[in-house]
Amino acid sequence: MGWLEAVVLGLVQGLTEFLPISSSAHLSIVGRWFGGDDPGAAFTAITQLGTEAAVLIYFRKDIFRIISRWCQALVGRIPHSDPDVRMGWLVIVGSLPIGLLGLLFQDVIEGPLRNLWLTASMLLFFGLVIGFADHLVARRPAERTKELEHLSWGDGLKFGLWQALALIPGVSRSGGTIAGGLFMGYSRVAAARYSFLLAIPAVLASGGMQLLKIADDPVEPAWGPIAVATLISFVVGYAVIAWLLRYISTHDFKPFVIYRVVLALVLFGLLGTGVLPATA
Repeated sequence: MGWLEAVVLGLVQGLTEFLPISSSAHLSIVGRWFGGDDPGAAFTAITQLGTEAAVLIYFRKDIFRIISRWCQALVGRIPHSDPDVRMGWLVIVGSLPIGLLGLLFQDVIEGPLRNLWLTASMLLFFGLVIGFADHLVARRPAERTKELEHLSWGDGLKFGLWQALALIPGVSRSGGTIAGGLFMGYSRVAAARYSFLLAIPAVLASGGMQLLKIADDPVEPAWGPIAVATLISFVVGYAVIAWLLRYISTHDFKPFVIYRVVLALVLFGLLGTGVLPATA
């Protein structure tokens, strides 16, 4: 991997990780555009550590409070009914599906699922799913819209199942989780904030595992370009989080739906004409 490719892929990761348009799809497309090679699940997982660092810093006060009070509850200093303690458990419960499925189907995720025909199909199909979920929000009375304080154990697990769909490139981790939240009656902002929190354990675990795997690989990885891409993804990702939360407080997801559909159709065209290879 060259330095220019690393810079571009870092920008792509930072711009797309938190928007409901699938960062893994964009990394696959751009990587193959550069030289016919998919950057791979390992590169994706490691650069996601950069964008996840942006989540940790942006929500640092909330995260510190949740972890602190959760630990206090474990030793009996505060009740488990405390809202922050409950949120800590809900993040753990919601992280189980993607963790278990990611381990069970790791070889499939890193192999057959990275076919761009599947990616294009998921971009199109799940774009329509997000659009339908967003349409329901617009028609739902404000008094029936749920916020994070209404999050139940059942809904927390359902959020996790929706997040697990992001193991398929083209779905989008934020897109899947947010769409699920909208279907369950949560506001756009509530669904987005919980999707950011829910991603923390999964992304850190995935990135950590890939780092260990690379350490055992006899082929020395391009650590310099990977580090640059990760740093760029952190800076850009932080800006995107701040922008997205402001944007969805007064706007819907229609622009993202249109973008996904157009990108899917363009990708179908590029694959059909042989401009881009479907597999690395």
